[in-house]
Amino acid sequence: MGVEKIFVKQGVKEGQLEEYLRKRFDRAGYSHAEFQRTPLGTRIIIYAHRPGIVVGRSGRKLKEIAEEIREKFGIENPMLDVREVENPYLDAQIVANRVAKALERGIHFKKVGNYYVQRVMEAGAVGVLIRIAGKLGGEKAKFFKFRSGYIKHSGHYAETLVDKGYATALTKPGVIGVQVKILKEMPSELLIRFKEEEDGDSKNE
Repeated sequence: MGVEKIFVKQGVKEGQLEEYLRKRFDRAGYSHAEFQRTPLGTRIIIYAHRPGIVVGRSGRKLKEIAEEIREKFGIENPMLDVREVENPYLDAQIVANRVAKALERGIHFKKVGNYYVQRVMEAGAVGVLIRIAGKLGGEKAKFFKFRSGYIKHSGHYAETLVDKGYATALTKPGVIGVQVKILKEMPSELLIRFKEEEDGDSKNE
């Protein structure tokens, strides 16, 4: 098998495993997982808001899950490590999941979007953008953006500093997609540029 096919196969397997972990630890405030290959096996680092639910009593649940992963995904010697997400409102994936669940409960999308934008900013974010798209109360699909603060949409900083999360809500009218972007902190060089942009805007008013 060629190198490219091996990487594609590994990517598909990791995607399937990510989906499995997300469903398995939904109640734990699951964020994401990282996969690290070592000579001894595959280390799987699970990030969740309530790690105690993932671990279980005396780590018993971790052992059961490691065995499930080995059997279902063919990963030899999976080593699980659980880390806590201290502030769920600064984790884009957790926020996206919560927005999706709120929409599934029938809460109006504008109320949901505005509420989570406010909570993210109160948690100390520099900026946040929540995009909700789908059948939102009408026959045609629409999308709405809820934002506050400063967010980079493209370029180096958008790729390296902006935390991104995606989720879907299954509602009666149809599937609704949720995208969340959070800028947790701003580097000094970007802060200088941001101030220059603000000064330029104020002069033009």
